[in-house]
Amino acid sequence: MSHVRTRTLSLAAVAATAALSVGLLAPPAFADTGGDYSGSLSNGTTWLASVPADWNGTVLLYSHGYRPSFVPGNPAAVAPDDATKALLLERGYALVGSSYASSGWAVPTAVDDQLQSLDAMLDETGLDPEYVLAYGTSMGGLVTGRLAELAGDVIDGAMPTCGLMEGAVDLNNYQLDGAHAIDQLLAVNQDIDIEGYDTLGEAFAASAALTAAVQAGQQTPEGRARVALAAALFHLSDGAPAAEAPTDPAVLQQSLFSQLVSTIGFVTPGRFDIESTAGGNATWNAGVDYQKLFAQSADRRLVQELYRQAGLDLKADLATLTATADVVADPGSVETLRASSGLMGDLQVPVISLHTLDDVLAPVQVEQEYAEDVRTAGDRNLLRQFQVDRVGHCSFTPAEIAAGIEALQDRVESGNWGLAGQSAQRMNQLAASVDDSGSAFVSTQPGEFLGDREGRR
Repeated sequence: MSHVRTRTLSLAAVAATAALSVGLLAPPAFADTGGDYSGSLSNGTTWLASVPADWNGTVLLYSHGYRPSFVPGNPAAVAPDDATKALLLERGYALVGSSYASSGWAVPTAVDDQLQSLDAMLDETGLDPEYVLAYGTSMGGLVTGRLAELAGDVIDGAMPTCGLMEGAVDLNNYQLDGAHAIDQLLAVNQDIDIEGYDTLGEAFAASAALTAAVQAGQQTPEGRARVALAAALFHLSDGAPAAEAPTDPAVLQQSLFSQLVSTIGFVTPGRFDIESTAGGNATWNAGVDYQKLFAQSADRRLVQELYRQAGLDLKADLATLTATADVVADPGSVETLRASSGLMGDLQVPVISLHTLDDVLAPVQVEQEYAEDVRTAGDRNLLRQFQVDRVGHCSFTPAEIAAGIEALQDRVESGNWGLAGQSAQRMNQLAASVDDSGSAFVSTQPGEFLGDREGRR
């Protein structure tokens, strides 16, 4: 390859930020032997890279997911798992990814960290890529979405997977709604702080109290109905592939309960990391009409049936949630978090997004909001979204990831969406052609995302 590219990186930051420009000298010739590489940046970010001997001319820039600040270790990664890494190398892609400058809610620095790591890798390896594609998982999906809006002069296409495409503000808002329901309906007369954590200890204490309230509620029919309502606001679902979906309300409720307990234990301490980055509370529910909000829930019929069985008045409980919704955000924190961890939908490159239908940490409904943002920005022809009928956060097979990458590569090379980019059936055929790990792409449309405060004004 003789294509030498000058990279100009335009990045949005918390306050007004000047453009960052990085120019690369012509790299040395690359020996066709491949290998593994590593390095570090001046801010402490570490990076890794793997290059196959039969490199196909494309570099994949991988953005990893959220790693809590209170859990030791923050290694760089070039793929979500070893099997996917091996398949992508077999397909001829060179891989690179960083640790970001820190663990925790790293989105504010991650775009810079990733792009500078890419440049360091290219300098170290001597590669001169024809194409650079970005992809990432979970929080890294959001980072990839920001790369698609901010770094079109560096990357040629992007593939967020299981991404937090609603951005950090709406992420916190929909989770606040679920916590609010627990606090007001299952923890009556308790004083649980559901936001505004000054210390990690406060967040863990709130997590324990919310969990205990859910577990206690699960012991009675009335409590189980209210547990289901809280889970519905958390965008939780039946915990089974569509073909195996249970219909018994009791079985469905038990699944919601189990998912809710595990979700609370992860996202409540995680809120502390986000609030620390934002400089305060960037979430609110003051003025939210929970009757209208709940009417958009995918779980509303189940909740209605459980309330009927328990002899409870659902409208009264929703009215209680509306009347007690008094959380007000710090405006500066909202502005900070939107600027550093949000998406506008203004795409500079083609994007394919992948999402499992049953994801407790990144509900598939966020894809509805992302599509709406992209459509509003006038870039709908640059976006293709595919859903996978599987349970679990980021639980994609190597074949599904590789199929997405190959479809994106084809779009970048040809300038139009080929057969693979047109339907779930075509994506399954493509996945089967690249690997035998299986695929479950399905044709469906995500439901309404409940945490979009701005879109409900």
